[in-house]
Formats: sequence, C-alpha cells, structure tokens
Amino acid sequence: MTVTDRTVPVRKAPRGYLTVGSTVAIPVRRASVFAAAGLFVLLLAAAVATLAWGRLGIDLADLPAALVGNAEGKDRFVFNRLRGPRLTVAIGVGAALGLSGALFQSVTRNPLGSPDVIGLSAGAGAGAAFCALMFPDTVPVPIGALIGALLAMALVYVSTGTGFRNPARLVIAGIGVAAMGAALTQYVVYALERDKASVLTAYVNGSLTARSWTDATTVWLVLLAAVPLAALVSRRLDIGEMGDDIAEGLGAEPKKAKTLAVLLAIALSAAAVSVSGPIAFIALTAPQIARRLTRGSGPHLLLSALTGGLLLVLADLCSQQLVLFDDLPVGIYTMAIGGAYLGYLLVREWRKGVL
Repeated sequence: MTVTDRTVPVRKAPRGYLTVGSTVAIPVRRASVFAAAGLFVLLLAAAVATLAWGRLGIDLADLPAALVGNAEGKDRFVFNRLRGPRLTVAIGVGAALGLSGALFQSVTRNPLGSPDVIGLSAGAGAGAAFCALMFPDTVPVPIGALIGALLAMALVYVSTGTGFRNPARLVIAGIGVAAMGAALTQYVVYALERDKASVLTAYVNGSLTARSWTDATTVWLVLLAAVPLAALVSRRLDIGEMGDDIAEGLGAEPKKAKTLAVLLAIALSAAAVSVSGPIAFIALTAPQIARRLTRGSGPHLLLSALTGGLLLVLADLCSQQLVLFDDLPVGIYTMAIGGAYLGYLLVREWRKGVL
C-alpha cells in the first residue's frame, strides 16, 4: 500500500492585505499607511513641543529622563503635575473624539454627523452647569457632565422612536436636544455668581487645565476598550456604505453594526467630555481631514483618531504658548480650527460650482 504525501500549497495574501496567521487578511491601503505614519510623526513633534516649549519647558536633553520617571526638581514637577497629564489627556481625548466622529459620520452617512450635532456635547455642558448650580458641593462638575451626556443620548434614543437605527431621525432629534441643552447651560451661566460662572464657562467650552493622571487613565481605559470593538465593526460599516440592502445581502447586518457603532461613539464621547468638557469641532473635523488624506472610502477610524489627537494637542499648545490670549480654554481654539476648516470647504465647493 502506497501512501502519497500531498502538500497543501500555502496561499499568498493578495497585495494590499495584512495577514494574521493563515486565516485572517486585513485590507491595508498604501495611502492610509503613509498618512498614518505622517500623522504619527506630527503628533510626536507636537507632543515634544508641548513638553519642551515655554518658560517651564523641559530641556530636550533632559526629556528622555523625564519620560522614564527619572526627572528631578523642576522637571519632575512640570512633567508629573503640569504638562505630562495634560498632554496625555489631550491625546486621549482628541483620539476618542476623532474616533467617535468617524463612527457617527459613517453611520449617518453625513459629513456633519458628530457628537456636537446630535446633542451629546450640549447635554454634557447642561449637566455640568446644572450640577454646578444645584449641587455645588455634592456632585463634581465632570460627573455632572457625564450624567448630562448620557441623559441627552437617552432622550435622543426615545425621541427617534427607532433608537439609533435611523440616521435622519437621529440627527433631527439630536439638534432639538442640543438646543435644549444649550439653553439650560446659558441660563445657569447667567444665574450663577460671576466668579463661579467664569469657571463654569471655561469648562463648558472645553478645558485641559489642571488635569491629572487619573483623568488620563479614565479616557485611555475607555479608548483601549473601545478600539478593538471599533475595529471589528469597521469592516461592516465599510460595506454598509454601499447601501443597507447590499450590506444585508453580504451578511454585514447593517442595523446591528450601526447600533454598535453609535453606542461606541457615545461611550468615547462621554469619556472625553467627563475629563475635558465638551470640546467642539474635533469630532466633526478630524474624520473629514482623515478622509481627504487618503481620498478613499470607509470610516478611516485609525486616521481619524490620530488626526483628532494631533488637532487637540496643537490647539492646547496654542492655549499654553500664545501670550496674546492667555488662559483661553482649549475649546475656543478648536472652534477656530473647525470654523476655519469648514470655511475652507465652503470656498472649495463654491469654486467647483457645487454650491
């Protein structure tokens, strides 16, 4: 009896795919790889500038020692109490907002879809304002912001009648909730004493001042927990851009994918808001910049997270270093960045004859 040794040929993954073992092949675009590398380098440069620039900056020669925990004297205080936690929070919050915005825009198929539009940020501001007025010594303002964000999303969920499944109803209900949240915030700011109102105004505009390692841990734990789930749903969202009927036929289960994406986006935004306040325009702008860097389809989750982190670190760098506008909340700078970018898009579309 003769035994024939049959060797199964090893299949090579097609070009443009990253393989994990012999069963998983992840599509990777060359443009996305180059864009991610460029964004990472820029983010690293901005982080170094944040730690090194200014009167209290850490010398570049002493920066490696500070990063591994061997700094002494002034450098130790600056890194551990002033700039280290602030920088870590800025990167985490920016990445969370960028990722959240990418998920929202993919679900709604609307470039204006973001936590700002559907009322999450306004709800967070209203929650912070309400707790500052009614429970000033009982409930911390960040906890109030988190409660406000969750209540706003619950109200949107109930108002649509279909939960988070219908993008059009989601946006319409969100705009209404955002208007109510903004009205409550303005009333509280008007009703509070001037000194308390100034502190609250800084928070509801988004601020990274006096952040701690605890704040950094909070946002990064949520971010690290959400990223694997976002990666799992990313492919289904990509297929869903071809239409729900086609996605359903391909087994992508678009309704479940959209619901999971919205829940992830809410968790990311709520975590960001709880440590920094409702920082505007990062979630709206970062995914659009990421999409234009590659000019490809898909939610661009990684690029959106990197872009969000870079934008917020740059905005915070301006907040710390521009002497003409000392102590402005970082949210003011992100509004300027977002407004300038939207203005650029309007002019660009107008020149093309689209508008």
